[in-house]
Amino acid sequence: MSRIVVAEKISPAGIEILRRDGHEIVDGVGRTRAELLAALADADALLVRSGTKVDAELLAAAPKLTVVGRAGVGVDNVDMAAATRRGVLVINSPTGNVVSAVEHTFALLLALLRHVVPAATSLAAGKWERSAFVGVELEGKTVGIVGLGQVGSRVAARAQAFGAATIGFDPFLPAEKGAEMGVELVSLEDLLGRSDVVTLHATATDASRKMMDAAAFAAMKPGAVLVNVARGSLVDLDALDAAIASGRLGGAALDVFDPEPPDFAHSVFRRANVVATPHLGASTQEAQERVATQTVEAVREALAGAAYVAAVNLPFRRLSDPTGAAAWMDLAERMAKFLRCIADGIVQEISVESWNLPAEVLRPAALAAVKGALSGSSPETVNLVNALAAARDRGIGLSETSHEEKGGYAALLRVSATIGGRRREASGTIFGRGDARLVSVDGRAVEFRPRGIALYVENEDVPGVVGLIGTILGRAGINIGELALSRGEVRGERRSGAVSVMSVDSAPSGDAVASLQNAGPIRDVRVVEW
Repeated sequence: MSRIVVAEKISPAGIEILRRDGHEIVDGVGRTRAELLAALADADALLVRSGTKVDAELLAAAPKLTVVGRAGVGVDNVDMAAATRRGVLVINSPTGNVVSAVEHTFALLLALLRHVVPAATSLAAGKWERSAFVGVELEGKTVGIVGLGQVGSRVAARAQAFGAATIGFDPFLPAEKGAEMGVELVSLEDLLGRSDVVTLHATATDASRKMMDAAAFAAMKPGAVLVNVARGSLVDLDALDAAIASGRLGGAALDVFDPEPPDFAHSVFRRANVVATPHLGASTQEAQERVATQTVEAVREALAGAAYVAAVNLPFRRLSDPTGAAAWMDLAERMAKFLRCIADGIVQEISVESWNLPAEVLRPAALAAVKGALSGSSPETVNLVNALAAARDRGIGLSETSHEEKGGYAALLRVSATIGGRRREASGTIFGRGDARLVSVDGRAVEFRPRGIALYVENEDVPGVVGLIGTILGRAGINIGELALSRGEVRGERRSGAVSVMSVDSAPSGDAVASLQNAGPIRDVRVVEW
């Protein structure tokens, strides 16, 4: 079982899943930085929220680390480049707190528009000042949404339910998709000038840092309000305060800041028309449990060696059919591992071809093939995250080709590899119910399941070879489970040779392999373990 360091408070529902699996849980909540680094010396996984800086220093202190689980949506606190170089999967929970963030957006917005906070404070002080807190309605207003992802799209739907018009800015969203949402896609400048409410749901990047600055606030509709339940770095707080103080803006509702906690002496927090909360967007019981369980489930899959885990730093887009793609990725990895086992020398080139497979499967399958070809032969961890870098570092050429025709099967995948100067290839397919099989090796038709332990044997095509192999293995106490044979081409009066692949119940000893290798008609014997 794996050793998992939990650096921040995670919902007990998630931790219990890991405990049931038998993993060792190391409580790192409240530890100093130095204590946390020491605890990571032999950790396999790390669970964090937003308060732990997962930087190059931390990753260097955790040589066994394979996965970082960020219980939340953003991964701003993770050095993605450093993690990717190390082959560390970075997993988050992209949908766990979506509903909570959406609802908190409206909680803040409505509190701002209806003066809920100052009115409640006044009443608590024994005052009855109804005329001092006349608000405005959301119905009939224009809500401008910056970023129409998981949260922004749901904000749009709920704003429309309130009777508000919705416009949006999202340079990555097709116009037709915006139309499906009932959102008119416009430029950021147009959005700022037309919106009564501007609500931010963009991701934090270097390019988006302080996108709401003095110029942006000057471009906003007079009296409009700003809502930010996304990332504090999107807003220049000084410029916002100045825009509110001047009367240019009607107010702001803020849940996030840069840095956090913010400077509480800042004058923006003393404005009557500012509603601020301490990063509560994801702080609901339901969200905390969803985020924890979603993150933990992905982490446990990664630790179990799943073919595909939806990590943030995978070098390809999220898959529309993860289950189906994972089966083909697993097959590609097994075929590449098989080729490496039956050949000698250094891997120089890898080629992956697909027939009648979805285009999105090809790149993940190619990376899985690199992983299969290099795993166990490299001192570093090689996985989907750093497979491309690992191939480049070793001078391995990688090519990917997609064919539209069927290639003899409903769908087919071929992995070819030049190893030690010799090109080897294997083709495979998946039959119903996930029955993966190799169907040819080096152009020979031979069908077998790539799992467990197998012997790959090349031999002269003469009588008695199968019996000879069975006798040698029987004497060594090795039971044969399945046997696949392929005969070579007829050349003159003789065949070119034969190939057999047999699954065995246990790995043969070195003596047993030597006995097979030295048997007269046998040319080569290789042990393959998947």
